[in-house]
Amino acid sequence: MEKKIINAQNAPAAVGPYCHAVEAGNFVFTSGQIGLDPETQELKAGVLEQAKQVLKNLEAVLAASDLTLNDVIKTTVFLADINDFAEVNKIYEEAFAGNKPARSCVQAGALPKGALIEIEVIAVK
Repeated sequence: MEKKIINAQNAPAAVGPYCHAVEAGNFVFTSGQIGLDPETQELKAGVLEQAKQVLKNLEAVLAASDLTLNDVIKTTVFLADINDFAEVNKIYEEAFAGNKPARSCVQAGALPKGALIEIEVIAVK
């Protein structure tokens, strides 16, 4: 199976030795995105603003493969505090209004750069 490495120009630079996504066949697997502003490489303040930025970053990564959030079939949401679930769920529901992908949501012990949320997705062409 042929694979293609994806690095989106409009998403924050990776904070480690990885790419934004890998396209394999008809599938695109993204690396986890945190709430970094791509212009400043700084985290947005608070879980809601970080969640909004995470989704914008994912949109940029998916766009680099000519995809949108409507093409997402599975998400994994990592929260620094599971008590933020209800608040984050509102932002998530708005972003995926036309699409209800399968989802897992877990509390993580710690996230990169002290982020409050991280999301990775699998999309299909």
